Amino acid sequence: MRIDLHTHSRVSDGTDAPALLMRDAAVAGLDVVALTDHDTTAGWAEAAAEVPATGVALVRGTEISARAGRMSVHLLSYLHDPDDEALAGELQASRGSRDSRARDMVTLLAGDYDLTWADVQAQAQPGTTIGRPHIADALVAKGYLVDRSAAFDRVLSPAGPYYVRYHAPDAVAAVTLVRAAGGVPVFAHPRAVLRGRVVSDDVIRELAEAGLAGLEVHHRDHAPAAVAELLALADELGLFVTGSSDYHGAGKPNRLGENTTTAGVLARIEEQGRLAVIRP
Repeated sequence: MRIDLHTHSRVSDGTDAPALLMRDAAVAGLDVVALTDHDTTAGWAEAAAEVPATGVALVRGTEISARAGRMSVHLLSYLHDPDDEALAGELQASRGSRDSRARDMVTLLAGDYDLTWADVQAQAQPGTTIGRPHIADALVAKGYLVDRSAAFDRVLSPAGPYYVRYHAPDAVAAVTLVRAAGGVPVFAHPRAVLRGRVVSDDVIRELAEAGLAGLEVHHRDHAPAAVAELLALADELGLFVTGSSDYHGAGKPNRLGENTTTAGVLARIEEQGRLAVIRP
């Protein structure tokens, strides 16, 4: 069984509609895929409608933006209740903050680049929460950079002059919210050092005490040494291990199914989650 538990659609910062993502998952030979758009569940219904036609089972999820001190942390929440008021309210706050933050970044960029908010809007689908990926695509479209990755590395880095922070809950609080909503929290790409600073093992231990269920260990942004360290830490803390593509469609080089999760781990996620996996 081939299971990919981390993908994005154009509802957040991917390029595929949720329905197309499901069809692409079938072409890629996946048996199960999780849709985990940033801070939203808006793509769930469209993806679920494609399960019978594609034969690909759907794990409904969300990638939640959080913080540990001044460091960014991403939590994958699987099978939580989308109507839980506390978690839904926090996700709404993050989406609203992302929009105002994106506008502020465009204002800063406009001092050095011929870039407008309309240029950025043209790179996003209606209803999408606009973020750095869409700003990157606008810079690429105007010929300033060759691709989205170059834009993130050279212009939109958190260490750069155009970066603006956005609302995100404390990571321990986010884990607690996910568990209260019946979700299963997994730390996404915890050793992706090329994205910026990463948290210490002690922070992960604190999250485990709060209810963290697993670590996304097998990810293209993890070096072999980091994978070995994370496997040992997961074993120490009794956390399960996942592997995922972090697929964004044409926006990134990540390919569906390039890292996968075992059927046994999926069973543990479903046992702990409030929702069920949607199967053909």
